[in-house]
Amino acid sequence: MDQPTDAPADLAQRPHWNAALVVEARAAAGNGRVGSTLVSETDQHRIWLIALEPGARLGFHTHVLDYFWVATSAGRARSRRPDGSVTEMDYHLGLTRHMRFGPGESMTHDLENTGESVLTFTTVEDKRSANAPLPL
Repeated sequence: MDQPTDAPADLAQRPHWNAALVVEARAAAGNGRVGSTLVSETDQHRIWLIALEPGARLGFHTHVLDYFWVATSAGRARSRRPDGSVTEMDYHLGLTRHMRFGPGESMTHDLENTGESVLTFTTVEDKRSANAPLPL
């Protein structure tokens, strides 16, 4: 799993980080709430909606299941990972990414809307993945 490797004081000094984010990132390894709202769950899938107002963020969460997301609006966002890395990305309507995780693999990150409009996504997790779903 992605785990912070820096001491909190070091990571908190990096751009786009602070002490509260470091604490949140360290506690997120078991957080399987990968969206704002779980809209459907079956034996095979979890379907999530994400809606972030400008300046809002989806807190740190951990992906262990294969999944894909689709941007349902255009915008810009920042994502932090517990290793201290920060990614800025522009999204356009329909942009889609697919992610796969082998046994024991995971990814922890947050998502912050740094744009000027509401940023929305649909995320679909496949519960038939190599890893068991995290509890919600």
